[in-house]
Amino acid sequence: MDLLKPSAANSSPITPVGFLERAATVYGDCTSIIYNETTFTWKQTNRRCLRLASALKSIIGIQRGDVVSVLSPNLPAMYELHFAVPMSGAILNTISTRLDARTISVLLCHSESKLVFVDFPSRFTVLEAFSLFPTEIVPPMLILINDDEDDIESSLFTLEFNLEFTYERLLTRGDPDFHWERPHREWDPMVLNYTSGTTSYPKGVVHSHRGLYIATVDSLVDWSVPKQPVFLWTLAMFHSNGWCFPWGMAAVGATNICVRKFDAVSVYNLLRQHKVTHMCAAPVVLNMLANEPGIKPLPNRVHILTAGAPPPAPVLLRTESLGFLVSHGYGLTETASIVVSCAWKPEWNKLPATQRARLKARQGVKTLGMTEIDVLDPESGVSVKRDGLSLGEIVLRGGSILLGYLKDPIGTSKCLKADGWFCTGDVGVMHPDGYLEIKDRSKDVIISGGENISSVEVESILYSHPAIHEAAVVARPDEYWGETPCAFVSLKPEKIQKPSQKDIIEFCRLKMPHYMVPKTVVFEESLPKTPTGKIQKFMLREKAKAMGTAARLASRI
Repeated sequence: MDLLKPSAANSSPITPVGFLERAATVYGDCTSIIYNETTFTWKQTNRRCLRLASALKSIIGIQRGDVVSVLSPNLPAMYELHFAVPMSGAILNTISTRLDARTISVLLCHSESKLVFVDFPSRFTVLEAFSLFPTEIVPPMLILINDDEDDIESSLFTLEFNLEFTYERLLTRGDPDFHWERPHREWDPMVLNYTSGTTSYPKGVVHSHRGLYIATVDSLVDWSVPKQPVFLWTLAMFHSNGWCFPWGMAAVGATNICVRKFDAVSVYNLLRQHKVTHMCAAPVVLNMLANEPGIKPLPNRVHILTAGAPPPAPVLLRTESLGFLVSHGYGLTETASIVVSCAWKPEWNKLPATQRARLKARQGVKTLGMTEIDVLDPESGVSVKRDGLSLGEIVLRGGSILLGYLKDPIGTSKCLKADGWFCTGDVGVMHPDGYLEIKDRSKDVIISGGENISSVEVESILYSHPAIHEAAVVARPDEYWGETPCAFVSLKPEKIQKPSQKDIIEFCRLKMPHYMVPKTVVFEESLPKTPTGKIQKFMLREKAKAMGTAARLASRI
């Protein structure tokens, strides 16, 4: 057979943004978003996104390829911006509301953001971030998102800082019949997500329209999401774009229940009120739901997808006894969504509960959108034995892998190898049945409540303390957060005034986001080292593990 060349009809770039257009046609009069007393249909959401995209181009002057940043919790505006920004041809950059002004400043400068949408309660944090810009860099334009844009405080702030638009006022200036900007190529960048921004060298992960399309469809298929589910937004949309579910929920015509702030009692009320069928959550949220006192089992089954550190067996058992059906997987910011999931086998239902929980805690097998996964010996580069014991680095190949790190060719070349593997830096084993299980994170990462914390970054702050001689940060088990940073420090002998654990924690609180602050500080005469002088972190990890779980701290959510 002669090889045929692709035509214009079959080579049009794929993008998940088009799911909204289809939702407006298929599910137009069905509810798209519920937030407190606010309700929209899919027709309305589509028109609002087109208006906003139009206004971004014609009123603000956003050009194709510009970066537009958003600092917001799970509000309707945050959902809409996942469509409106790429519809304008711009690149969406969602920023965690938990970051401090210094970190936000670094991210905005690095991304060269042209515009920042900010939730009203975070306005002063962003203004402080602007004040930290180098003098030669002009801060981006600021547009407020507010639950009530007509209240006095919002109006006064808008006047004081001479803000030309708020979110809703800008939206009304746009054209609802706007022909949105489709990508020229499906490899064109669509989002920019930061894995870390607390040093001067943040890692900006760039994903394409094609990669996000694959990740979105893959997530729906792997989780068996039906048409028109009711989805509760307990997973922050600023976390890897809510694992691609903003676009995925449009694809299936879901009802999106938006939540400003997580609270276990409120979440249970929403689950019952709206008959929620699906939600995503970090393991810490599972723990909070499982341990909320006085909760009765839910009247309908709620599918809950979790990822990150494996949920402890008791948490899984308790959660499922309350009416949740838990699915577990593995992914990174660099993979856009979950790319390894614990595909459940029917015969496992006959096993004892504790054994089922252990199986469910494994990360699992590649999703349909991935080409290959493997665990490679770090020295030989060959696959480890499938014995559940032999350790190696987890590597991936597939359509949703990042394009690269923004302005970081060295970092890109380190993780995207010439042989086609994406090297995760995570350590795992492969079981005889072909299921993957993570045994340890890369040495610099602690996962606490779904947040990735670089131990190196925390250590760099600790070393700036005038009394600290050596510092090493490792993960300590925590029943509430999964893991929390535990700092081992030795002090300079010449310092007469010795700091206390509280002193060092308060010092860190002034220098970094609170979720990164060590919850435990252990003073050592000296830290264990190799013959070449490197600190032996594996010994400290064992010591932190032997200390047991840290005391419950509930102030971070």
